[in-house]
Amino acid sequence: MSKASITAQQQLDRIVALGYPDVADMSDESFRALAQPLIAALEDSDLGEDILLVPTRELVSPESLIARTSINRMAGFTTMPPRDIASFLPTDGFEPPEGPFYLVVEPHTGTCYVNREPDVARKLIESDERIPLTLEEGLAIATQHPEWLLEKNGFNLLGSRSADGRVPSIWMSQSAPRLGAVWPNSRHTWLGNAYCMARRGVNLIENHAVAER
Repeated sequence: MSKASITAQQQLDRIVALGYPDVADMSDESFRALAQPLIAALEDSDLGEDILLVPTRELVSPESLIARTSINRMAGFTTMPPRDIASFLPTDGFEPPEGPFYLVVEPHTGTCYVNREPDVARKLIESDERIPLTLEEGLAIATQHPEWLLEKNGFNLLGSRSADGRVPSIWMSQSAPRLGAVWPNSRHTWLGNAYCMARRGVNLIENHAVAER
């Protein structure tokens, strides 16, 4: 098995242990089976360990996931109602790959974009040929790497936006991960603007492997 497939399997094990199959209203076995095509496609991949396994919104609703994050046994929380969280949708050009699961390649909390207004940070991220993360991808970071919120910074998720213009954010509050939102022209010293270098679904991984041969 490649490093990428091992990492993806470990991340799958974690979210199953955290009850993601219950959120999806299916058995652990059925939930795992949905991720197997993606993990199998990684067996010949050279993506390495710096990846993030992300279940799509159609599989698990984002409003159910913040409570499944934790730091030092302090569960994540939000003060936003579920309907409000569900309103944060991927903006044009940042829709996830097809399939119940996909990968984010080289995710980062956006330390270099700390204390930037979201609209300004998005232009900077795109000029640096990076991709802003969505709400689902930010929740995946908080789930798989909660220590990043302590070691690095909280972050905005500029790949998603609500109809009123707000963008979702995750940061530390009351010693726990918190899901909130900020306005596109607001600036916060403790918030970066998270990004990645690529997204990969099963088709993209398989096509990339074929091209390399």
